[in-house]
Amino acid sequence: MLLCSRLELGFYDIPSSTEFGSTTSTIEYCCTTAEKLVEEQRKFDTLIALEVIEHVADAAEFCKSLSALTAHEGATVVSTINRSMRSYATAIVAAEYLLQWLPKGTHQWSSFLTPEELTKILKCAGVDVKEMAGFVYNPLTGSWSLLDDISVNFIAYGTKEK
Repeated sequence: MLLCSRLELGFYDIPSSTEFGSTTSTIEYCCTTAEKLVEEQRKFDTLIALEVIEHVADAAEFCKSLSALTAHEGATVVSTINRSMRSYATAIVAAEYLLQWLPKGTHQWSSFLTPEELTKILKCAGVDVKEMAGFVYNPLTGSWSLLDDISVNFIAYGTKEK
């Protein structure tokens, strides 16, 4: 029985992912695109796209693919970075240049979406956003926390419309 599929846009996460899943055969790992899975007519009860949408060429088309891959009344979860001055300061200046947690040029501020833009794009793709929250990383504890502030990182949960 297949319980989970993990899709990676790049090959860099697959080796660590397969180590995690080596004790079970219920996880399928593939390096492909959402569009290719749509062509294969795949469907998922829950689709999670974490920190991906700000790296795709066309966010609206990507969301249409996510919707096409989500089963009827299934869940779609998307996390991204808000296009705000605070996100520019933290996600680009701090994370890429000062702390060097990410390679310089990883993010383009113009590719970030506001919560309103993401909600509209998902709605047009047939996904009704039900809930949204911010989240923050604490480097001292190495943990993430949910919060009400969506000015930098945020996550949206929606369901596939009929």
